Amino acid sequence: MKRRQLLAVLAASFFLSQAALAQPVPGGIAKVDLGTADAAPQARLGESRLLVMREGGRWFAIVGIALAADPGSVLAIDVEHPGGTRGTYEIPVLAKQYREQHLKVPAERDDLTPEMLEQFERERSRLSQLLRTFSEPPPASVAMLAPARGRHTGSFGLRRVINGLPRNPHTGLDIAAPAGTPVVAAAPGRVIDNGTYFFLGQTVVLDHGHGLLSLYSHLRRSYPQVGETVAAGAPIGEVGATGRATGPHLHFAVYLNGVAVNPALFLRR
Repeated sequence: MKRRQLLAVLAASFFLSQAALAQPVPGGIAKVDLGTADAAPQARLGESRLLVMREGGRWFAIVGIALAADPGSVLAIDVEHPGGTRGTYEIPVLAKQYREQHLKVPAERDDLTPEMLEQFERERSRLSQLLRTFSEPPPASVAMLAPARGRHTGSFGLRRVINGLPRNPHTGLDIAAPAGTPVVAAAPGRVIDNGTYFFLGQTVVLDHGHGLLSLYSHLRRSYPQVGETVAAGAPIGEVGATGRATGPHLHFAVYLNGVAVNPALFLRR
């Protein structure tokens, strides 16, 4: 069974509080109707398990689309329904233009030594594996609280061009706030990392179930222990400027099936 689904703006539901922003674009989200059944289907995109949730008696796969996905390409979702029936659902990726920012910085701030690069690559490999965590059960909702009070600065998908050289797109939302501003868990979850990274500084990662994770970086302090369960709104740290931050702010990121997606899609208004 193969069905091509043109996934446009999602209808408002408890899945996504900012549904009007959710589209199958790079860095966006697709919602795939998997039909009705007593038990949940299992869905995969390549090797990655997908978040599957129930709404109104129907099952839906909530699929994160990588920023690197090519507009015009088609993502194939493999689904195993209860009883062993299999199907393939196709998601055409639409185009999305993100903002560019051109900056000039001192060369000593921009250049990395071989030792720094080695540390970065080591940390990136570890973090990439961590962000592919998939656990049961799925979250009851994917709506999230704002993790800190402050002005939204660096937007998701922003591509910085530093000293004429393009960098990778920004994978989160930056919230500028004074050092020491409380940072809270955006949703209920289990702490799967509380550590320090070269670029991200002091960082906490929460697992919310079925491949939905949130990440909080540049913290001045972080409270929870790995393995601890925290409630939505529970204090997990303080805004800081650790890592390669130019000033106090929170880098807040959301990951779904191992890829960074726009956090604004999840934030309650």
